[in-house]
Amino acid sequence: MVNRNKIHPLLIDPVTVRDGVRGIERPKSFMESVSEDPEVLKEISNHHIVSARQFSKETVVQLCRLAAHYETTPTLIHKPLSDKIMISAFSEPSTRTRFSFESAWSRLGGNVMSMTDPGTTGLAKGESMEDIAEMFSNYGDVMVLRSSDDEMIYSILEYLRIPVVNAGNGIDEHPTQALSDLYTILKWRPDLSFDSPESKIKIGIIGTPGKMRTVRSLLLLLSYFHSAIDEIIIINSEEGVFSEGQAEELKHSGLSLRIEKNLEQILPELDVIYINSIAWVGDTYETLAGNLKLHAASPLKKDAIILHPLARGPELDTSLDQTEHNWYFAQARGAVFLRMALLTCILQKIDQVADVQI
Repeated sequence: MVNRNKIHPLLIDPVTVRDGVRGIERPKSFMESVSEDPEVLKEISNHHIVSARQFSKETVVQLCRLAAHYETTPTLIHKPLSDKIMISAFSEPSTRTRFSFESAWSRLGGNVMSMTDPGTTGLAKGESMEDIAEMFSNYGDVMVLRSSDDEMIYSILEYLRIPVVNAGNGIDEHPTQALSDLYTILKWRPDLSFDSPESKIKIGIIGTPGKMRTVRSLLLLLSYFHSAIDEIIIINSEEGVFSEGQAEELKHSGLSLRIEKNLEQILPELDVIYINSIAWVGDTYETLAGNLKLHAASPLKKDAIILHPLARGPELDTSLDQTEHNWYFAQARGAVFLRMALLTCILQKIDQVADVQI
């Protein structure tokens, strides 16, 4: 039995301040290596954000640069969204995505209205999508939507008069997660944003691109950086890992793809390992088959980094948490600042944090 009358040692010392896995030196290095060009960010002002296909390489790099600005300036003197309201509508379980969006919005000075159960809305009474969208348009300035239904976001954006951001729609896409993933990679290697990086990298993706929305969106964004990527290797023991036409689209964009089944054999080649075991299928999910797991004894390249969108299961052992390979915590932390950057641009407030005329 725990002796609750005894003072725990952690209660005596001050709380340790943890500023992410890599502190602020990584975002600062990236920010200083990329010239500011906020004009390109105007192309997403007042736009719906539904797919990774909407972006250009230049827009992604500048979004990441603005995210780095926010990450290295945690306390904002001026909060650009102090008069704005975000509608946070999550009908599917979420921890990191929902809270990071709400944290981002709050850090920018805005207020949040949350909905986590569609059964509490007019949808449960048979209200039309058109009428619900009209109400949302009156009550908020932007909507963040997550649903297990691939088509819901496409149905509602037809009627909305405010921007909507896709926070995950079924097995289709998760563009803001992919942007956060890429932000992490660019902080690790800022030169990958250049047309001619110091060296190309090999990326291993442990997952099922055809069923995992995080992987689908990430691959689409990586295609903009194909000149910095030697090869992308999909590690999966199953057959049919791509959806119809997916591999062809990626290859046409300039990516070199390969599929492997043996994780241990391929790990020593990889500079970046992205692992995700959960694929949503309707209202439930399935996990990767086979022994596709990472742990401290895995034969990882010395300087390789590991990314994971989280939540994790046994596929990513906690023995890696205290190693230099752990970039998944920094990945989760950076998602807040990336979403701050995205929301600032969507709400046409980029002029308040960068030298640009709207």
